[in-house]
Amino acid sequence: MANIKSQIKRIKTNEKARQRNASAKSAIRTSIKKVKLAVEAKDLANAEELLKAAFRLIDKSVSDGVQHKNTAARQKGELSRLVNGLK
Repeated sequence: MANIKSQIKRIKTNEKARQRNASAKSAIRTSIKKVKLAVEAKDLANAEELLKAAFRLIDKSVSDGVQHKNTAARQKGELSRLVNGLK
């Protein structure tokens, strides 16, 4: 355990950030799975609705610094291809 007061605080804040980031990443993965399940079920209307929600989460994660912008672009591109394949 650290003895320096500022390092003790950094350990606490890093743990809070780690938990927040893990939660955000989990929510993103869940929303991606929901879109993929809707595509497999060939439910275009539901897939488009879920796609909007997934995009919102992905964009928010980039602005919050949870994931890199290129990762987000790759995820959004993959989901868009899947949903557009239904049309």
